[in-house]
Amino acid sequence: MDDTSRPRALATEAVHAGRDDLAALGLHAAPIDLSTTYPSADSRAEAARIDTFAAYGVLDDGPPVYGRLGNPTVARFETALARLEGTDSAVAFASGMAALTAVLLVRLSAGLRHVVAVRPLYGCSDHLLTAGALGSEVSWVDPAGIADAIRPDTGLVLVESPANPTLAEVDLRAVAHACGSVPLLVDNTFATPVLQRPVESGARLVLHSATKYLGGHGDVLGGVVACDELFARELRKVRFATGGVLHPLAGYLLLRGLSTLPVRVRAASSTAAELVRRLAADPRVTRVHYPRIGGAMVAFEIAGDPHAVIAGVELVTPAVSLGSVDSLIQHPASISHRVVPADDRRAAGVGDRLLRLSVGLEDVEDLWADLDRALGAEHRMADELSAARPARTAEGTPPESRRAVR
Repeated sequence: MDDTSRPRALATEAVHAGRDDLAALGLHAAPIDLSTTYPSADSRAEAARIDTFAAYGVLDDGPPVYGRLGNPTVARFETALARLEGTDSAVAFASGMAALTAVLLVRLSAGLRHVVAVRPLYGCSDHLLTAGALGSEVSWVDPAGIADAIRPDTGLVLVESPANPTLAEVDLRAVAHACGSVPLLVDNTFATPVLQRPVESGARLVLHSATKYLGGHGDVLGGVVACDELFARELRKVRFATGGVLHPLAGYLLLRGLSTLPVRVRAASSTAAELVRRLAADPRVTRVHYPRIGGAMVAFEIAGDPHAVIAGVELVTPAVSLGSVDSLIQHPASISHRVVPADDRRAAGVGDRLLRLSVGLEDVEDLWADLDRALGAEHRMADELSAARPARTAEGTPPESRRAVR
């Protein structure tokens, strides 16, 4: 049997995809091309290439023309991510929101302004759709209501699974079937291709906030859409027109981040599963949310004050975002989903006592010790306030107040 005919394992693709030509170039690390423009003495040929891009959203194999049309370093990341997601192509953007905006603009340009979406979504995705800032209109439905909500002008169905921040999951295969010919966009930021590849369940588009797990170190902003080549061409044209390009250095960092993605996700997921077990058994926690497919994200509701927990952590970083090597905790109702109307937020399961934990690569015992201490912070604060409160008389009035009345 010819081993070259066997598909590579995900871990191997993560290390080698987008880098297959480096040895032939005499390189080990991927180069960073920071050029914004590229010289050419043949302006007629350049004109023809630009005309081709305007019509088809693709350049030939010649040198790049200008940074907004494409960049070799970013292209390496796009190639690698497409391989991991099992799609023809991928198109990278300056952020996850820029990527989602580009998808909406592609559909709007085709006269398809209606979107069917399932809550919860990332708060800013929800806000972009609800506000209709791009001229789109959204119908919010349960997964079972997708087919009935589709109209002749529906250009997109959008779901996030596991969802931000409740980690609710949908049956992607059933949803894709309900979409019919309407493209299904799945936000796969939380799961990553390590845990699920939505195109295998019928999705046409896969969205990532690359800022999160793909980069993995909390030091790069980016977004990417994995899709078929036909849709990628339309996305490239929108990216060129709107300028939401990914910086080459960010492309390099994201490509580097992919190489350790399977190792990071699996290690953090193992720790997360153990923390879920302990949180579920803790009387201070009223409910724990954790997806069936696993992962490194945990959400939990507490009986006490969630703000005291945020203020009480010392090892875990109290910050928005997720997917970094260090653990992060945040209060969605105050930060990531603050832009969602309160009633809609609560109806989607994002309650005021819900906390979202992104588990990193720290030792599980250290993380648990920190969470345990933070969960007890409310009681410690109450004890401290009680100790600082002046002594009361039998009537229950502080002596100073009684003296003041006199």
